[in-house]
Amino acid sequence: MSVGTIASMICTTPLPHTPTLDRGQVEFYRREGYLLPEGAILPADDFCDLCSTFEVLQAEWIAMGGRPEAMNVPHFYHPKMMRWLMHPAILDLLEPIIGPDILLYSSHFICKPAGDGQRIPWHEDAAYWRKQWNPMDVVTVWLALDDSDADNGCMNVVPRTHLSSDSDYSELSERAVFTLEIKTGTFDTSKAVPCIRRAGQASLHHGKTIHGSAPNTSSRRRCGFTMRYASAACRYFQEHGENGTFQVYQARGCNLAGSPLADPTKINKLWIDRFGYGPPKIY
Repeated sequence: MSVGTIASMICTTPLPHTPTLDRGQVEFYRREGYLLPEGAILPADDFCDLCSTFEVLQAEWIAMGGRPEAMNVPHFYHPKMMRWLMHPAILDLLEPIIGPDILLYSSHFICKPAGDGQRIPWHEDAAYWRKQWNPMDVVTVWLALDDSDADNGCMNVVPRTHLSSDSDYSELSERAVFTLEIKTGTFDTSKAVPCIRRAGQASLHHGKTIHGSAPNTSSRRRCGFTMRYASAACRYFQEHGENGTFQVYQARGCNLAGSPLADPTKINKLWIDRFGYGPPKIY
């Protein structure tokens, strides 16, 4: 099946576009640490183009030996990804939460193949970003490229955990996307909420919200595109981001805290010089 055929299948039934968030949704996000907007967050044509681009990039990634769950920071290698990462619809969605001054922090395709998709252990994103942000107030937009539900390993979030202190982690012996997991018994998994999403819908969660997902043993793929942003009032400390090779970008407004910023039209040469063009060994 061709890339174009796959993308057209995904995009046959586009959802109504959600232009922004209302006050109640923003209050829910701040209180619970996550949000599940109802509509699609990108216009249909832009979403279909993203799906087509992903299929090409994923094929290249797998050909180089990468796991489909671990296609991290594709925008460092392919500045064309900025079309979606800095899309006005994405930034309009975030602005009621972050404000008008927005930094683009990171992106990641996490694609669980059918029957072989790895589990994502319980974690807080912020655990991997310690010392990089002050304050730690990063929002992740998780955009479903495929329908995502309990059968194919959708994400689960634990409400209000973003209000707690940092969690303790232990090493995993099993195969999973990450090698660490929050220690069993230190939070209540019975309160977890499944983020069931149709292709084109998104979930939002705070950088400190505990979340994870089961392996995908179904006959359907489960792919999501994570896009991470922070208010430009937060200060980014580049020296703590992979020895200075991680870069952030101005997505909208002004650089209020004077964070070091990179040119979104260029590849991240610092990163590529360190990790190469293939899948980085740290992932």
